[in-house]
Amino acid sequence: MKRMETGPVEHRHIITWSDPEVSAQAIKTMSGLDYLRALRDGRTPMPPMSCLFNFRLLDVEEGHVVFEITPALYQCNPVGMIHGGLACTALDSATACAILTTLPAQTELTTLEIKVNFVRGIKVETGNMRCEGRVIHAGNRTATADGRLTDSKGVLYAHGVVTCLILRPRSGPLV
Repeated sequence: MKRMETGPVEHRHIITWSDPEVSAQAIKTMSGLDYLRALRDGRTPMPPMSCLFNFRLLDVEEGHVVFEITPALYQCNPVGMIHGGLACTALDSATACAILTTLPAQTELTTLEIKVNFVRGIKVETGNMRCEGRVIHAGNRTATADGRLTDSKGVLYAHGVVTCLILRPRSGPLV
């Protein structure tokens, strides 16, 4: 009996998201803590990145944020593991959002530096994961936070530290 040759199986992943401008406008009127609670509670739409990476915001307190992440087949690298970019993005998101909870309305932030340590490889079979971010230092111009990415049993997969630049509104002319 002759074996039939087949090509790779094709899969599709359809992503649906809300206009990011809706969230961008909402954050201008709320503190970071209130904004993230509005995201968690569905009162404002999650940013498109959350849809792309399967992030769900579970817990939001001042200085502390928890996301749930579900690894998916479309996030695999060439050797069949989940690409390290998922862990890095999750840690960046959780730590920056933890810092955001400490900021007043009309204050933005951006990541200056991130350091990630990968402890073990993530597979689709790993299932739902938690990524927790916690503020270490919240200064006037910079802030730092650390994060941990664990599976449902608490096994550590990656951890990291982020430094963010705080972008406060200017109150006068540039000198």
